Amino acid sequence: MIGIVDHSDTPAARVISVSAVVLTRPDGAVVTVRKSGTDRFMLPGGKWESGETPLECAIREIGEELGVTLAPGELTPLGRFETATANEPGFRLVSEVFAAEVDGGQEPRAEIAEARWVTPVQLEAVSGLPEDDCAPWAPLLVRVARGMRGHGSPLPT
Repeated sequence: MIGIVDHSDTPAARVISVSAVVLTRPDGAVVTVRKSGTDRFMLPGGKWESGETPLECAIREIGEELGVTLAPGELTPLGRFETATANEPGFRLVSEVFAAEVDGGQEPRAEIAEARWVTPVQLEAVSGLPEDDCAPWAPLLVRVARGMRGHGSPLPT
């Protein structure tokens, strides 16, 4: 899914590669997470480990951060998004984003300090924010919310 991108996370590359997941519960709300020591809410997910595919990373991160066990077939790829990072100034974020449905009983784990469910009405408001001034939300969440506008489900932009 991703073309040639330097995923080394070195200052010279100035790119951080992650997998993120839009976890939606039956009422259409999407879970967002805030990592310990940060103030921005973002989609759950994280950086790829060596030799790991974006899908494998998404499955691992969702398990670590929210205790959700997903099989590969339960995730739908939404595409690649490039945005500013939420917590690393001067870097670009390249995100492989997936979608999955859950029951809504997920709880924060590991480095996650807080989980917040965002309703479809709230997501519509988030979608209208400028990405460079969208606190307390992450730019990737804004971009994905724009893709959801009028569709009820996230679409790549």
